Amino acid sequence: MFGTFTFVYRLNQKKLKKVQTQEDMPATNLRTFTYKELEAITGEFKEEIGGGAFGTVYKGVLGTENEKLVAVKKLNKAVNEGEQEFKAEISAIGRTNHKNLVQLLGFCNEGQQRLLVYEYMSNGSLAGYLFGNSRPNWYQRMQIAFGTARGLYYLHDECKNQIIHCDIKPQNILLDECFRARISDFGLAKLLKTDQTQTTTAIRGTKGYVAPEWFKNLPITVKVDVYSFGILLLEIVCCRRTFEVDAKEECQMILTDWAYDCFRERKLDLLVENDQEAMDDIKRVEKFVMIAIWCIQEDPSLRPTMKKVTQMMEGTVEVSIPPDPVSFISSI
Repeated sequence: MFGTFTFVYRLNQKKLKKVQTQEDMPATNLRTFTYKELEAITGEFKEEIGGGAFGTVYKGVLGTENEKLVAVKKLNKAVNEGEQEFKAEISAIGRTNHKNLVQLLGFCNEGQQRLLVYEYMSNGSLAGYLFGNSRPNWYQRMQIAFGTARGLYYLHDECKNQIIHCDIKPQNILLDECFRARISDFGLAKLLKTDQTQTTTAIRGTKGYVAPEWFKNLPITVKVDVYSFGILLLEIVCCRRTFEVDAKEECQMILTDWAYDCFRERKLDLLVENDQEAMDDIKRVEKFVMIAIWCIQEDPSLRPTMKKVTQMMEGTVEVSIPPDPVSFISSI
């Protein structure tokens, strides 16, 4: 009798816990998965396709008629401590809908398990595409740059609540079957309230892409994403990483410094050496480098908004001559 009572009590507790967990989550159109469902979808998390400090991504197949491929991100336990941020992220990202963002399909918030289910991107990350053995063609690189800019513009200006991604880098730009840029991984994203334009938070992001204000105790705004995009844009133009210890010459090791030197000395051909398509479109190369230099200005107020960046890239707004990006020596 006592054993039966204990079993029923525990079963009811489990049911209650499950109901409470799902009721506590923000209302969205996202599908709620159980942990067992995601185990089945991923074949017990068999095929790892990516990951980082905050979690591991596995390939999965939804048991539907079309056998839809998905990417299941299993968050590390350290991330689970930010329960409110997890819920806020689900609420905001779940309502986004843009062709240059990876779509969030569902989530699991069960016990200590936190998992996110995204649509699967068949061509992997921009990092693998950009820094691989073969150089992507100039036209595709331009389209990827355009797509990333438009995605950020949407996050900053067209969402109900402004979203600062905080970790824009090639590894977080995925490519769909058409090689269209899709911004992903909102694990570090900062969601601003309706009347908020800035925030304060601990340093977020990846070395080499982090804006200077993170280290200066200055308010954090969408301009941190603009800075990261500027670094990314230079990498797309030059098909190289922001820092290369094996560069031909020491002056070429830090891409931002080298790019500005080449711009100032009118030697932009050095940035796209052996890339005939880019050489044939050197005016656009110059424009993109100028935009990137504006984006990486040390003074956040000098950086353009992502709306203006997209307008400059599309040619509807003229690009003026940028100053030295580190000419603003902080006295704060």
